[in-house]
Amino acid sequence: MKNTSEIHTGAVIDNKDGFDIIECTQCGFKHVTPLPEPEALERFYKEEFYSVEKPLSIKRQHEDEAWLNLQYSDRYDTFENQLDDENRSLLDLGSGPGFFLKHGKERGWNVLGIEPSIQASQHARSLGVDVINDFFNPATASTLGQFDVIHASLVLEHIPNPIELLALARTCLKPNGIMCITAPNDYNPFQQALVKSGEYSPWWVVPKHHLNYFTPKSLTNLLNNIGMEVFLNETTFPMDMFLLMGDAYVGNDQLGRACHQKRMRFDLQLDKAGLNETKRAVYRALASLNIGREICIYAKNIC
Repeated sequence: MKNTSEIHTGAVIDNKDGFDIIECTQCGFKHVTPLPEPEALERFYKEEFYSVEKPLSIKRQHEDEAWLNLQYSDRYDTFENQLDDENRSLLDLGSGPGFFLKHGKERGWNVLGIEPSIQASQHARSLGVDVINDFFNPATASTLGQFDVIHASLVLEHIPNPIELLALARTCLKPNGIMCITAPNDYNPFQQALVKSGEYSPWWVVPKHHLNYFTPKSLTNLLNNIGMEVFLNETTFPMDMFLLMGDAYVGNDQLGRACHQKRMRFDLQLDKAGLNETKRAVYRALASLNIGREICIYAKNIC
């Protein structure tokens, strides 16, 4: 974990709930300051995230499983296109309720998750996948061995030191193995347009549990700086486009869910029509423009 007494400097770009968000010159990406104490974060993610903060998350992932499996299939397809047939081991950091692991196991992969949430770990095991209920840190990493793929989805925004975590993850990655990272694409042009219009404040800034804010470029630089070589960068459907078109879903869960169902239908209909590769090409193009709701980036461990 990052020493929270460490001083980070950079231009302040936002302030919310007593926290500044800075364009950090040391880290190369935006993050909150001061950083919360690691002990408070550990309690939150072990005991409260799925039970208190996100009580509908697991239920909704069940409802969305067909769409999620389309995303997961894209990722496993990418891994398999880059790796030899016998290289099929994967470690999922912050594996959540286990749906990504379940998809991989059904494809014949040897999968393992590590997840701090008690509730999410229990759910993952109910799906028949192996999950360690703990935090990924030097002590746990030393017991895990090495893998062909390390996957971390929607994890880096939550932790005090993404640089340290990725460097540690690389020690568990085989030579020429793949690291796949997803993170929210925040401060993107569509979000900025909505703020500049005066209709919205930066709703995506949530200092309580989103400590770090990435773009495709900053996440690429972060991976390159720890010795990884990025070979593919995609985003996902730009949810902020609904706001630009007048669907004011911020703070309206029912409308937000309806917009989410539309983006799921967009992806699933293209896949149903045999145009999944066209969909992926669109999202690669959007990534080059820093547009899309989430970033999905792939890098190879070139030793």
